[in-house]
Amino acid sequence: MWSRRRDRAEDAVRTDAAQAASALTLHLQDGGGLVPFQVKGLALAAGEVALADVSCSAARFYGTDVDYPTSTGYFEHHPTFGRRWVTNRRLDARRRQEAEDAALPQWRDHTAARVVLTSAGVRLLPRGAREWMPFDHALLTDVTAELPAVVLSYSTCAPLLLSGPAAPWLGVAIEHLRHGSA
Repeated sequence: MWSRRRDRAEDAVRTDAAQAASALTLHLQDGGGLVPFQVKGLALAAGEVALADVSCSAARFYGTDVDYPTSTGYFEHHPTFGRRWVTNRRLDARRRQEAEDAALPQWRDHTAARVVLTSAGVRLLPRGAREWMPFDHALLTDVTAELPAVVLSYSTCAPLLLSGPAAPWLGVAIEHLRHGSA
């Protein structure tokens, strides 16, 4: 019962997000624009204006170095050989494989974040962080919409995943800023 309510709520949010993105697309195609406003808590560069201030879930896509675990085993008291260390090769192999799998490229650092869209880029403030992370439009190579998320690929850093109700709208706005009103 609870899962059906949650699924219906998620479907409603997804529908609202898609409708907001579609409405923005139509607005921009009809010659409308994004409205600048004052944002608190973020110092903007000269000429930079804030266009959106929303909350999203954020993650980065990257791999890490493999951190192999130490060997496992146990001490055996053998009547002939005495006390000796016996390795557990099967457990070691499984733990090595798990370490290699964990190091593969994947979405990492999942966190809630405040996202400010500006004329110069996306500014991200992860929950609990004090420093804003800048993602400039000049370095943006691709915007991929995956309802209810948007993936921003950059030439100098790992891709950024923004998800949540505001993400589709952000994707449309970022594409508009990237390609202009043409």
